[in-house]
Amino acid sequence: MTPPDVNPEPPTRRRGRPARAAPPAAEQRVEAVERALSLLEAFADGTKVLTLTDLAAHAGQYPSTALRLAGSLIRFGYLARSAEGGYRLGPTPFRLGAQYRAGYDLAAQVRPALSRLVARTGETGGFFVREGDRRICLFREPSPRPIRLHIDEGAAMPLDRGASAHVLMAFSDGTLPVHAAVRAAGVAISIGQRDPEIAAVAAPVFGRGGRLVGALGISGPVLRLGKAEAEAIAPLVAEEARELSRHLGA
Repeated sequence: MTPPDVNPEPPTRRRGRPARAAPPAAEQRVEAVERALSLLEAFADGTKVLTLTDLAAHAGQYPSTALRLAGSLIRFGYLARSAEGGYRLGPTPFRLGAQYRAGYDLAAQVRPALSRLVARTGETGGFFVREGDRRICLFREPSPRPIRLHIDEGAAMPLDRGASAHVLMAFSDGTLPVHAAVRAAGVAISIGQRDPEIAAVAAPVFGRGGRLVGALGISGPVLRLGKAEAEAIAPLVAEEARELSRHLGA
């Protein structure tokens, strides 16, 4: 019996038709991987524990599909089962998040700036970076006041509303009128955009070569951070953002 050919000749390319180049990495997709990641995205709003039914609903999947994918995520530490049988984030996202944040090497400069900003304004400070079509709260400093806005470090938020979102878009590839206005003013103010009870002020932070690093800002309840108060605070936010930019080599 003739053994099978373990090193066959490559198939002959059809003449007259050039080989198609592989699509860019960002355009290559694996549906199963995206379905698994969508389970993790169900926790992006800060939810701590989800039942299988809720997890599947958030991800737009059948419970049977979510169950199989969750099993693989548990195996690699991305998900964990709670004592009551629900699902929560496992230790792997925390470990990778810490490595992600360490990769920026910004904490030594950003945290003091946030502390000063909170001391000067009394509101919660945050530093946001852009990741694709989202903004990530990389660092935060809570307000000392009893009524304050709570934002988790690592929280993902949209890029279409909110002061820091407008800043990140305005100084990257934003083309809307609001982005042009932010570029002209050098600071963004939002009142009740992401949440009707929240107001925010943000300014851009640049690094070497004028590269946009992120958005530095404060946020708080509208009941004490109205339009007049936000406009009064805006110069303080812009000043801290410029000082932080200077420390980062801008």
